[in-house]
Amino acid sequence: MSHRKAHGAVVALVIVSHSANLAAGVVELAAQMAKDVQMRAAGGTEDGRIGTSFDLVNDAVSELRTAGHDVAILSDLGSATMTVESVLDFLDADEAVHVRFVDGPLVEGAVAAAVTAQVGGDLAEVVAAGRARDLFT
Repeated sequence: MSHRKAHGAVVALVIVSHSANLAAGVVELAAQMAKDVQMRAAGGTEDGRIGTSFDLVNDAVSELRTAGHDVAILSDLGSATMTVESVLDFLDADEAVHVRFVDGPLVEGAVAAAVTAQVGGDLAEVVAAGRARDLFT
């Protein structure tokens, strides 16, 4: 079954964390419930330290956009969010409509967003699902 809606692209996720292991773990967990959704972990720095990287986030977004996906981005902490905002600021207007930040809990938000994308949700629906803070309480 194709999850591409007739009027839009399949939504993919980028998980941004200060820790490469945490980002990869969130992707691994969300993929258990949404195996058809493309997800990229953008955690840590290029040299493996704790931190965030504009280039890692930007490359993940670019890869998914090149493949035709709309992209929802989730992050773990304040400075990771600032990195995401910088990436969003550098997008041109045509690209910016296809990429959104999800201001929600990282783990629960990623799972909810991925499941919503798996069942064919559009970018707005995926972002809304990822923002919901009470889905798992």
